[in-house]
Amino acid sequence: MEETKDMCAMAHPENDPQFAGLNVNAGVSKPPIVNPYLKPRKRQALPNAADLVEGILKGDVTRLAKAVTLVESVAPAHQAIAHEVIEKCLPHSGNSRRIGITGVPGAGKSTSIDVFGLHVLKNGGKLAVLAIDPSSERSKGSILGDKTRMEKLSLHPSAFIRPSPSAGSLGGVARKTRETIILCEAAGYDNIFVETVGVGQSETAVHSMVDFFLLIQLAGTGDELQGIKRGIMEMADGIVINKADGDNIDRARLAQAQFRSALHLFPTPPSGWTPEVLCYSGYFEIGIAEVWDMIDRYFAFVKENGYFEKRRHEQARYWMYETIDAELRRRFYDDPDRAARIATCERLVLSNRLSPFAAAYELLDKTNN
Repeated sequence: MEETKDMCAMAHPENDPQFAGLNVNAGVSKPPIVNPYLKPRKRQALPNAADLVEGILKGDVTRLAKAVTLVESVAPAHQAIAHEVIEKCLPHSGNSRRIGITGVPGAGKSTSIDVFGLHVLKNGGKLAVLAIDPSSERSKGSILGDKTRMEKLSLHPSAFIRPSPSAGSLGGVARKTRETIILCEAAGYDNIFVETVGVGQSETAVHSMVDFFLLIQLAGTGDELQGIKRGIMEMADGIVINKADGDNIDRARLAQAQFRSALHLFPTPPSGWTPEVLCYSGYFEIGIAEVWDMIDRYFAFVKENGYFEKRRHEQARYWMYETIDAELRRRFYDDPDRAARIATCERLVLSNRLSPFAAAYELLDKTNN
């Protein structure tokens, strides 16, 4: 008790006898930061690859979602399981129509997917929507809120919607999206929509994994020629002008005529198909059947002339080399022995004693040796 009083006096000099009119108690001891009644959670065991494959082939959405999570993970243990699941699901894939949907931000991609998806599901079958969501360069986070703009489709029992963050690497997330397509096809989804983040770098990656590439445009937003760009226009198998309703119908028709004229300036696509330009309204669900009829005509056309299988083979070859490039890059930077050499070369480059190109060649030459 005396010891406690002495400690209190040391901590509170106002308790000294000369301050007889003041008295400060020792107070209550600080509670622990961690709840003492909190029981530690057991670390969940890694899912079994055979169990995941069995569930996917039965159409189990829960196991499909778990498998997609493993595919998107960068953990080596997760990647090992994901590769095993993909290889076992590969023989059961390929029986779907893969459709890429792109357009400028605000063009109505998510709204269009909502009504397009419901139109497709009227005829039976299952639909998977894979959306690439942009990640913040600052916080590295993503909203992943595409399902909120697909109100009706997200409630449909035959629809599976999965947004994925770009995480600063459109090529990487696109590769994972392609692997997710294999899992969805094995789960029985015969229609797959891949939504891009918007007109930009992601279009090339998405175009390399789909059978039909749909470009959504707007009218009455300024100079229509800004939308006529060789890169994106040459990739499009079909162009649709959204929000063709109300007072905007005439502007949509004018934009339709301009896009049709622009397509005549481009060479014939390898498929032999001439891209069509249609108008529709996703919000009022006007012209949805016409857009889907165009997509049906395209698939009938490319399957008849043999381009469908040829395109699938080209895509498989493309992703093999893309995976090689990504794996070489990963192994180069993950090598702990090379980290020191990279740091040394970086210091020489920053001090202008070595050019960036010479430093790169030096690192690569030492790697090959």
